Amino acid sequence: MAEPTQTATDRPGESPPTTATGRRSRVRWKIFTMLLALVALNYVDRGSISVALPLITKELHISKEATGIALSAFFWSYALMQIPAGWLVDKLKPRIMVAASVTGWGIAQALTAGAASLGSLMSFRLLLGAAEAPIYPAGGKLNANWMTAGERGRGAVLLDGGAPLGAAIGGISISWLIALTGGWRMAFVIAGVATVLIGLLAAWYIRNSPGEHPSANAAEIEYLEAAHRREQAGSPEPSRRVSLLRYAKFRSFWAMCLGWCGFNGVFYGLLTWGPLYLSETKHFNIQAIGYSTLVIYGAGFVGELVGGFLADWWRGTGASPNTVLRTMLGTAGVFVVLALLGVTFVPNAAIAVALLSVVLFFLRWAGVYWSVPSILAGRTNAGVVGGAMNLGGNVAGILSPIVVGLIVGATGSYTGALLFFVGSGVLFTACNLALDYSRRLPV
Repeated sequence: MAEPTQTATDRPGESPPTTATGRRSRVRWKIFTMLLALVALNYVDRGSISVALPLITKELHISKEATGIALSAFFWSYALMQIPAGWLVDKLKPRIMVAASVTGWGIAQALTAGAASLGSLMSFRLLLGAAEAPIYPAGGKLNANWMTAGERGRGAVLLDGGAPLGAAIGGISISWLIALTGGWRMAFVIAGVATVLIGLLAAWYIRNSPGEHPSANAAEIEYLEAAHRREQAGSPEPSRRVSLLRYAKFRSFWAMCLGWCGFNGVFYGLLTWGPLYLSETKHFNIQAIGYSTLVIYGAGFVGELVGGFLADWWRGTGASPNTVLRTMLGTAGVFVVLALLGVTFVPNAAIAVALLSVVLFFLRWAGVYWSVPSILAGRTNAGVVGGAMNLGGNVAGILSPIVVGLIVGATGSYTGALLFFVGSGVLFTACNLALDYSRRLPV
């Protein structure tokens, strides 16, 4: 589909950034629609264990404490590989890393079907985490390469919107596959094979930059290159890769990492333990868990899109990045904390699902965080800075399942676990307000 040449640009009041005549192609939006699908698939595969958890823990005789460790295992390798994956994205380019990541985690997902003990289950989860690590840094790099400054909010939420979308459709699809095949093992095999095939499709279509793509026409290429030149002139970026330690002296770098940590403390905590919480406290069966997950994370997907489009629209009116993002993300954080407090103290099952839907709707406004690495580091170092951000986030991925398992195992209740999520929401909110979204870091 062609896109009409517009007079508006990524900055209000500027002249059009292209001189090429004709209608621009829309390859960048097709690539980010594909990334949306890939990240959705990512979360179908990583979250499938949580949907099947009532069956897996019973079959493998796993305690609550051991369940927390098993759920955490994915994040050990996923977090450990974030910075190396970001470095590889910058060095080897995102197309190669996306293809390798998707096919690799599809193989790991299928192999998980062979788990016969806690140890083998953890081994396959470690493999899955390592394979999935490059997808977000690669997406952040593609956002820097393929989007103008005024489009990166939408690009970021298309990238990150796959998380709630995958969690939503993953719950219903995995529960359906389990019912269809009569067990969780064959469901995992089918999901893994489908992932490998889609990874091959991604390798065929994605390119590192507009000039490399056979379907991008001259108008779209010139539009993007001119926008990037103007962006570079207004805020020069390093011409070479910079050591990550150079960024560590800035408050915004740490606010970005810790804010993403607080976000993931809530999101991964609910993603890993949410199905078991609904099973044990609300007495939902596998099918009911699947439908509830669809509602909760479906609300998150809608919230992600609303947040990204609202951010780009508001910036398009001339508002400063700090006004837009601090207001939006600060407000979102307040709603997340209040709704989590409601879940903690309201016993009704339907109201709990509704409040969790509110949590996910506002929490997923944080999808615009994936535009922050390119804001702070520019296109040259967006991969490694995005990897550092995701490392910070996945510290929460490591800790949340273990902490929740210990709390539930010790108290026999999910109240303390929900209050832990409230604390994560407070951290998320505070860092959103501390981050400076307006300038590139002067490394």
